[in-house]
Amino acid sequence: MFDAYKQQKIDVNGTGINFRIGGNGPGLLLLHGHPQTHVMWHKVADSLARHFTVVAADLRGYGDSDKPPAEDDHQSYSKRSMASDMVALMRELGFARFSILAHDRGARVAHRLAMDHAAAVERMILLDIAPTLAMYEQTDQAFARAYWHWFFLIRPAPLPEALIEHDPELYLRSVMGARSAGLKPFTDAALSEYMRCLGLPGTAMAICEDYRASASLDLAHDRADLEAGRKLECPLLVMWGANGTVGQCFAPLQEWQRVASNVNGKALPAGHYIAEEVPDSLLQEALAFLT
Repeated sequence: MFDAYKQQKIDVNGTGINFRIGGNGPGLLLLHGHPQTHVMWHKVADSLARHFTVVAADLRGYGDSDKPPAEDDHQSYSKRSMASDMVALMRELGFARFSILAHDRGARVAHRLAMDHAAAVERMILLDIAPTLAMYEQTDQAFARAYWHWFFLIRPAPLPEALIEHDPELYLRSVMGARSAGLKPFTDAALSEYMRCLGLPGTAMAICEDYRASASLDLAHDRADLEAGRKLECPLLVMWGANGTVGQCFAPLQEWQRVASNVNGKALPAGHYIAEEVPDSLLQEALAFLT
C-alpha cells in the first residue's frame, strides 16, 4: 500500500501529524474516518496521484499522529483544532490552497476547515455524512441503534476508554463489521493496520475525546455559523452510501444545502466505507469534480 508515497511526520500546532505524500500537481488532502487511518485511501490514492499531489494524513489522535491529552472542555479534539492542524500541515508542504476528499470523522474536520479557512479550500468532497448538528438534532431510534458508538464514546471517562483498551480488536470488528458490507471491503493489510493503530497508547482516549467534542463544542460552533448566516462557499460534492445509515435516516443533500451555497450530491452503490467498497465509482465521480 502507498508504495510510491513518502511517509513523514511534521509538528504543527504542537502536535506531530503523520502523513503520506505522493504524486504531482495541485494539492489534495485526504482525511479518514473512525476507527481508521489514512490507509483507508489505499485503493484510490495511486489514481489520484496521477492528477494531484496527494497528502493522506492521520488526524490528531488517530493512526501514528500524536495524541494530545484530554481537556475538560474537549478543545484539543474539537473539529476546529483538528482542522487547524490540517491547514498548517498543507502550508508546511507548500499548499496555501488545496482541495479535500474526506470521509466520516475526517469529513467533519473538513467541514470545519472550510468554514474557518475558506480561502484555503479550492473544492471539497465529503463522504457519507450529514452535518453533525443535523444528525444529532434528528436522532431517532433507527439511527441510535446503527450508530450506537456515537453515544457510547461520549460517556464520561474512563468507562469507554477502558472497554476499548481491554479488547481493541473486538471494538473495531463490532463497529466496522456491523455495517451493511461487513468486513468484506477491507484487505487483510488494511485491517491489520487499523487494529495496530487502535491499540496504540492514547488512541482510545483520543477517539472518545473526538466524539465528546462533537457532542458539545462542535455543536456550539455549528450553531454559531447558522445564527450568523455563514455558509460553506467552496464548490462542494457530497456522496453517501445507498445502503448506509446516513442515506436511510437523513436527507444528506438537503441538509448540506442548508449549510452550503454551492453543493451537489448523490448516492453511490455502497454502504458506509465508500472508498474501500466502490473505489472505481468514487474515483469516477471525484476526478470529474476535482479536475
